[in-house]
Amino acid sequence: MKYNVELALQNKTEAYAFNQVAAQANGAAWLKCGNTVILATVVVDETDFVDEDFLPLTVQYVEKSYAAGKFPGGFIKRETKPSDFETLTSRIVDRSLRPLFPKGFANPIQITVMVLSADKEADLQVLALNAASAALYVSDVDIFNSVSAVRIGQIDGEIVFNPTLTQLQNSTLDLYLAGSKDDMLMIEMQTLGTDEVEMVDSMTLDPMIDSATSMASLPVRISNAMGEDELITVLASAQEALYEANSAYENAFKTYAKSPFELQTLVSEINAEMVAYVRENHSDDLKRGINQMAKTERSTALRTIRKNIMKEKPQWDEHELKKAIESVKRSMVRAQILDEKVRADGRGLKEVRPISIETNVLPNAHASALFTRGQTQALVVLTLGGAKDAQMFENLTDSGTQNEAFMVHYNFPGFSVGEPSPIGAPRRRELGHGNLAKRALEGACVRNGQTIRLVSEVLESNGSSSMATVCGGYMALRAGDVEMADPIAGVAMGMVSEGDRHAILTDIMGLEDHDGDLDFKVAGSKEGITAMQMDIKLGGIHLDVLKEALYQAAEARAHIIDIMIGAEDHIELNEGTLPSTDLFHIDPSFIGDIIGQAGKTIRDIIERFDVTIDIDKKKGSVKLTGKNRDGLRGARDHIEGIVSGATPVEKVEYKVGDVVKGKVKKIVDFGAFIELPGGVDGLIHISKLSDGHISRVSDVISEEDELMVEIVEFKGNKIGLGRAK
Repeated sequence: MKYNVELALQNKTEAYAFNQVAAQANGAAWLKCGNTVILATVVVDETDFVDEDFLPLTVQYVEKSYAAGKFPGGFIKRETKPSDFETLTSRIVDRSLRPLFPKGFANPIQITVMVLSADKEADLQVLALNAASAALYVSDVDIFNSVSAVRIGQIDGEIVFNPTLTQLQNSTLDLYLAGSKDDMLMIEMQTLGTDEVEMVDSMTLDPMIDSATSMASLPVRISNAMGEDELITVLASAQEALYEANSAYENAFKTYAKSPFELQTLVSEINAEMVAYVRENHSDDLKRGINQMAKTERSTALRTIRKNIMKEKPQWDEHELKKAIESVKRSMVRAQILDEKVRADGRGLKEVRPISIETNVLPNAHASALFTRGQTQALVVLTLGGAKDAQMFENLTDSGTQNEAFMVHYNFPGFSVGEPSPIGAPRRRELGHGNLAKRALEGACVRNGQTIRLVSEVLESNGSSSMATVCGGYMALRAGDVEMADPIAGVAMGMVSEGDRHAILTDIMGLEDHDGDLDFKVAGSKEGITAMQMDIKLGGIHLDVLKEALYQAAEARAHIIDIMIGAEDHIELNEGTLPSTDLFHIDPSFIGDIIGQAGKTIRDIIERFDVTIDIDKKKGSVKLTGKNRDGLRGARDHIEGIVSGATPVEKVEYKVGDVVKGKVKKIVDFGAFIELPGGVDGLIHISKLSDGHISRVSDVISEEDELMVEIVEFKGNKIGLGRAK
């Protein structure tokens, strides 16, 4: 492959080849970065137009298993259903490129991004957007603005641009920013929680610990929430990097760009006569319709207005009238916000809708929370499990399978917005919203080795059900007694802008999302932001405006968190169904007593109290996991009794020549394992079971038989037995 362009950018070098492959596409770019190769193509149907008010753009990101020398997983050995990572990457590329297209662009356009070779350190999401943008830039579509992506990490307190995947594993920040030379267009951000060690007085951990052990280490979860000022500083640096990168792309690519075909945009003129008539005769009706909160009620009100006007003006075209009413409605909503500082539902610009929270409304679930904010309602349900319950997955750049132990699944059924649509497989939007909530909560969550699954069932939606999922998710975690480093809440922000005037809106509803200029979701604690997602409908956003929005969001977050903390006081745990975990410390010198000879004591505790026990022999930490709290408390009391001496521990010492009665525990081909008094196991070889020759052990003894045996030898910790005479 002959590469036409090679560019040295932030921490990476990209080489591009044009006009060598996929010649029948409108545009194609072959990108090589390290050992990663990506092909992006653009195809436009120049003869067809979509008669709807939306951009008919489809983006498909596809990973080929051969790119990493792998076979596709599963029974069918070819690529089929896209993975969650592929779906989310398609969504990221779509949201980043969509603002480039002029209003009225109505030709169906398909952008396909294929990963043909994958370096294990490659950031495929960054490269996917860069390749797609390059293919669009050199295509014959009349768009000559480069868009690129940069990922930013924070490692040991230092900001790192385009870190490798290995570096990102040690980062406390994952910020993905897409933009042109002058404008930020899309932001996705999360902070990555860390476990730090705090030294504390041992006696404060557990009074049973010998005070002579002095200080002990205690793991502490840190969410690494990022403050608003720090984030703005990072974004300013990122914007500079985007300017440099896009300038380099445009200068290098212009030579290879095709001559553009004549772009036709279908921007229908709004009928001025109809607009004037609606304003003059139906403004009050329209205002009442706008104030209908729910989408279905508002649509019904607007449809009623349209039908009434058609009775008054039967000669008019109803489709044109619909556009005129929509135009008047939009201008009324925006003017009321900018001029009167009042929103359609009567709220002030910074006002959060009323919130109610109920916890553990589902008695047989591990935990649940019903979070309602205005006319948006999410039922979030928690299920807790062990390591075996984790979701196995494998990304293209992974050397093997991984386990996802913190999951957030978001469902958006049609009835939540009054639509009679069937429930099917999760779509891009549902996967994206679930991923956003996961990123918001995971960094602050103390898992203690558990697998956690949150499922958000959106029961009603009128603006930002994803942020209701974050709030409901936090409440469900606390209703399941899962420890969190910080209370986490989320709020959706919007903006209306006309000329040099703008207004930032807190807790936007669906109408404001539709008619506004900014969709901005931010989640975090009172101290800072843990996750953020922003899609910009304008040409871009200035950092000073974004800073204003971030501070306004922080106020709203604090207000919501105070309500959530108040609701925590009323949580009643589902004791009968909630599995529990307990972590405490003991003097390490007693661990042998807890385990017992051949593990008899610890087995007895596990069976008696129905728990699992993990012990760190060096630190003296004991982790108990059980199906109910009673069993957990009983196991802890028993262990602490052993440490204090209150619970006697049977200890039996054996020597060669001792004759004891044992029980046949397990028969094997070469002999049998015999359980001796005190929980010690010994092995009797088949040759020692009888004076004569025997073919099978089971011809002489059976499991659970009792027999007299003699201690004949010790081999390390193993005891050899013979049949007593």
